[in-house]
Amino acid sequence: MAASRAALRAMREDAEALNIADVTANWVNAEVLQGEIDARIKALADLSHTPLFFGRLDYLHAPGLDLAEGASSGAAQWGSPRTESGGASGKGGGGRREGENFYIGRRHVHDADGDPMVIDWRAPVSQPFYRASKKDPMDLRLRRRFGYTAGELTAYEDEHLTDPTEAEQTSRLLQTEIERPRVGPMRDIVATIQPEQDEIVRAGIGGSVCVQGAPGTGKTAVGLHRVAYLLYAHRERLARAGTLVIGPNRSFLHYIEQVLPALGELEVKQATVDDLVGHVDVRGTDEAAAATVKGDARMAEVLRRAVRSHITMPQEPCMVVRGSRRWRVPAYELEELVQELMDREIRYGAAREALPQRIAHAVLVRMEQAGEAPDDRVQDAVARNPAVKAAVKAVWPPVDPAKLVLRLLGDAEFLAEQAEGILTPEEQKTILWTKPARSVKSAKWSSADAVLIDEAMDLVARTHSLGHVVLDEAQDLSPMQYRAVGRRCTTGSTTILGDIAQGTTPWATHTWEEALAHLGKPGAAVEELTQGFRVPREVIAYASRLLPAIAPDLTEATSIRESAGDFEIRPVEPADLTAATLAACDDALTKEGSIGLIAAEARIPTLRTALAAAGMACLAPGEETSAEARLTLVPATLAKGLEYDYVVLEEPAAIVDGEPDERTGLRRLYVCLTRPVSGLTVVHGAALPEALADR
Repeated sequence: MAASRAALRAMREDAEALNIADVTANWVNAEVLQGEIDARIKALADLSHTPLFFGRLDYLHAPGLDLAEGASSGAAQWGSPRTESGGASGKGGGGRREGENFYIGRRHVHDADGDPMVIDWRAPVSQPFYRASKKDPMDLRLRRRFGYTAGELTAYEDEHLTDPTEAEQTSRLLQTEIERPRVGPMRDIVATIQPEQDEIVRAGIGGSVCVQGAPGTGKTAVGLHRVAYLLYAHRERLARAGTLVIGPNRSFLHYIEQVLPALGELEVKQATVDDLVGHVDVRGTDEAAAATVKGDARMAEVLRRAVRSHITMPQEPCMVVRGSRRWRVPAYELEELVQELMDREIRYGAAREALPQRIAHAVLVRMEQAGEAPDDRVQDAVARNPAVKAAVKAVWPPVDPAKLVLRLLGDAEFLAEQAEGILTPEEQKTILWTKPARSVKSAKWSSADAVLIDEAMDLVARTHSLGHVVLDEAQDLSPMQYRAVGRRCTTGSTTILGDIAQGTTPWATHTWEEALAHLGKPGAAVEELTQGFRVPREVIAYASRLLPAIAPDLTEATSIRESAGDFEIRPVEPADLTAATLAACDDALTKEGSIGLIAAEARIPTLRTALAAAGMACLAPGEETSAEARLTLVPATLAKGLEYDYVVLEEPAAIVDGEPDERTGLRRLYVCLTRPVSGLTVVHGAALPEALADR
């Protein structure tokens, strides 16, 4: 460990010592190269509380030896193995070498000679650390796990995978790592990835993957580690195209933002769906019924019609004057050109840019028939002719997407024309503004309106596509939001993460097949994770009693946690609810780790005031917990994706009643019940929901 830390420090010092003064042709190259060096230096930072390696693999034979024979690239692919003393191991000469061992860690570390001391967990040679078993040892003699306390090596544990006398057993270090208290932001799971998770992490970039994961199965961590793996395996490709992680809200993104940097990946962008479609200031909200209609996939066709409604067939010929000659393109020929572009279904803006060239070409044909010899420069000049510009503007005028949606939602007659046969009159009335806005700036746009504008923008001009997109908590998106995300990965792949049972919006998807179709990835593989690592056994069993009502087709999650967890239900008189809730928080604070107080949105101001009066400092969701500040006050609507060692859940009935319908309310409650890592206390003054009434 000490030697590898010293080697990493030397790697960083080498990068800092690089002098590029004499190797760059100009200042632009110098800036670019210096940026690369700065990023390299930053990536080589040694995090004192993060161990450089967490495992060791002892192979029976040299990995990849058969491939390496006669090919000098073999050692570069797999890395030179090391003995425990730090030197190369194995027998020289021909035959199979034995005694190979590799230390597996979060990043690659090499010594002064360039020989690897720590192998990146994403390298092919590291894969057996996650997948090898007694049944399939994958040519391993031994797998060693290391245990750490505050970054210091304190324990190790060996599995002799080819020893028939040693029984297969659960790793104590693995259990300890899983049950370690959660303080601060989400951490990586690189040392504890399970075989079924590793299969998803290492899935190829060519296809998209959808992960249906029950609470605590690590689906978010799997998605983030998959990004890290893809960046390792396809770095140049993704560096050009870009990578994006999409989360449900800013609190969630803040919670997960340290995972990828801890794995050495610093350039991945994060955003919410609202960030993606933030073309206007969102200052309003929709009723659930209006938001549901606006989020329906049928709105895409309404918008397509609305955009195309601006096209009018030409009624007059186009007369182009060049010098002493006049060239006339008759109206019927202009109509043919317009119709041809419409039939091709290309984007509105691209067709509008193509139309002047089509008209100019028609003029050039006439010039050639008259004996002239025009070239491309003449065609470009004709396309810029005022008469051609005027003709294009008359039949194919520019469209402002925001103004289009403004008109659609504010003009009942225009909406009726575009939505005829698509939306019912009642649905049209639902989304129509009661008081039309005067301008784009003065309109009180909602989040659903911003998605409509984004759709209209894509109808006018193609949205830029990224190399890979990770979409977390995907079950809550509307069909139109799925389309907005899908536009960002039309030429790339995507990883979709979610849990149908945790869908807490009125428009939440019913099946992943439906969601994938809206995303434009109908052929994506759907993988299901049901083995939980975070939620204690008793807690997940209690929460799963809601599944028949909220997602009857899903498999009930199981927990590998040996600890049943602290689980208590405290019924109290309604008048004593606040005092009992604070008492439960006080009890939780006597234990190690983070505490989340989750309550209905309407109760948050009252609880915040009561906590302040009691001298109990509390954080807001997304704020980083520490040893001094461990209690977070969480509205039920923001609990999704977060986790705490101990959760105090106040008044389940109020959480259910805070949603538009019972199913959504029970799903919200299911989310809240499954946030704890070590213990759950339910405090209630009103009756519990029927499914939870009898413990």
